[in-house]
Amino acid sequence: MSRLQEHVNDYLRLRRALGFKLKHDGQALPQLAAYLEAAGSTTVRSDLAISWAQLPRDVQPIRWARRLTAARGFATYMKTLDPETEVPPRNVFGIRQRRPNPYLWSQDEICRLLEAARRLRPPLRAASYEALFGLLAVSGMRIGEALALQRDHVDLTAGVITIAEAKGSRPRVVPLHASATEALARYAVRRDDLCSKPRSKAFFLSAAGGALTYSRVHAAFVKLTSQIGLRTATVHPRIHHLRHSFAVRTLVDLQRSGAEVAGWMPALSDYLGHANPAGTWWYLSATPELMQLAAQRFHTRFGGQP
Repeated sequence: MSRLQEHVNDYLRLRRALGFKLKHDGQALPQLAAYLEAAGSTTVRSDLAISWAQLPRDVQPIRWARRLTAARGFATYMKTLDPETEVPPRNVFGIRQRRPNPYLWSQDEICRLLEAARRLRPPLRAASYEALFGLLAVSGMRIGEALALQRDHVDLTAGVITIAEAKGSRPRVVPLHASATEALARYAVRRDDLCSKPRSKAFFLSAAGGALTYSRVHAAFVKLTSQIGLRTATVHPRIHHLRHSFAVRTLVDLQRSGAEVAGWMPALSDYLGHANPAGTWWYLSATPELMQLAAQRFHTRFGGQP
């Protein structure tokens, strides 16, 4: 194995130890190392990294940008070991990733979604979808985290959910409001009455007694949001937007209560399972209502009128 390939392995091992899965980087960077070596280079050079990023033909520039991002990460690491390393510049391909503003669910819309889920058939399917969407709305959990819940992950006595495999492989604990715990407890009783011999240990069961799958949940979500009039030709609510809406509601409540939002952000970031607090701060700037409340507090604090 070449020295450059060893550096790639060391880099991937280090970052994975920090919780990053790096599936794409794990496939791309050994190819980058081989490309650099074939060009006679023992480290990363910007021109070679850019040429390597553009190897796939007939693809969108965002694909090149993703490959170059992987190269930049590795080059930044190599720079600490070899001063001759060049870190490729950003935005070489004119791609600036912009996070689209989420669809923010109102309380009334969430209630309508749960009511529609309650009318599904058969009864176990209805109970599972109502409980699942309700949990996502009041906890901000990711859909994948909720679907992966096993029965022993949900402590209905303490009102705590343990997410064993969160994003980035970092387990975390999610405390629930008493009302949410009561709703999940009612679901658990209903679930066990309707399915006394389940085929899975999953907390949320399908109509057949197995674990819910994302594809079926997504299909049901599309159907329900269409039925209640939220999904149109131009408006496409996503399941993940329930998580966004939870974060925004929490920040709005903090702003309105006069709390120091900055002081609460680390706690909210941990609760949501964000690896980087910047992911939580984004909610503050992405929501007009939050920006308006922040502006009002600024004027009040510095002598202006709210």
